[in-house]
Amino acid sequence: MANLPRVVILTGAGISAESGLKTFRDSNGLWENHKIEDVATPEAFAGNPDLVYGFYNDRRAQLQLPNVKPNRAHEALASLESVFGNNVLLVTQNVDNLHERAGSKNIIHMHGKLLSSRCINSGRSHTWHSKFDASTPCPCCTPASAMRPDIVWFGEMPMYMDNIILALTKADIFLSIGTSGQVYPAAGFVQVAKDSGARTVELNLQPSDKCALFDESYLGRASMIVPQFIHSLIDEYALTQQNSLL
Repeated sequence: MANLPRVVILTGAGISAESGLKTFRDSNGLWENHKIEDVATPEAFAGNPDLVYGFYNDRRAQLQLPNVKPNRAHEALASLESVFGNNVLLVTQNVDNLHERAGSKNIIHMHGKLLSSRCINSGRSHTWHSKFDASTPCPCCTPASAMRPDIVWFGEMPMYMDNIILALTKADIFLSIGTSGQVYPAAGFVQVAKDSGARTVELNLQPSDKCALFDESYLGRASMIVPQFIHSLIDEYALTQQNSLL
């Protein structure tokens, strides 16, 4: 299809909840009975590294359980990319790999990845599926350095922000899926897209803190509302292309 819109999609924990992954906002601010400040800050890692390593080792293992799989919402976004190609950029706050497993390729993990480690000395990331701790040597330094979870913690700057903001300023459509609208800078993406003239759409279980900024809002389970919206979007532009040929 010609003249396809440029679509930027932001996904949060809500899109993965139906795949068997717990979200901290569903548990009164707790992840597996841990407070956020105990496992997801640089200060926590400095003060109790064993707890932090263990927490992310457990989450990494959970992600690889046989019952954790992409759901219909992940698959719908992959189908949009298969039609719109490089006009689709998927920006996720999630650290899982469910988008990749569903077939999406043009992805930015702004908060890092669970199946990755980061060398404390060089800052290089390494694909990592097993447990590791302070005694596990990195593959990139001589002598080897220690590694940390390749996760952006609270108080740290998310990754690839320049690329994300540039894409938002060029977007024709901005979709926000399964996000609370409480965590910055992601909570500000809708304003950037809106100021640049994009059509802004929220798909969420309940209205986010930024719901008033969206042109359209669709509420319900991600596995239901995301495929419905994506299929209608594909049909909309297929019809536009058909009419242009008449």
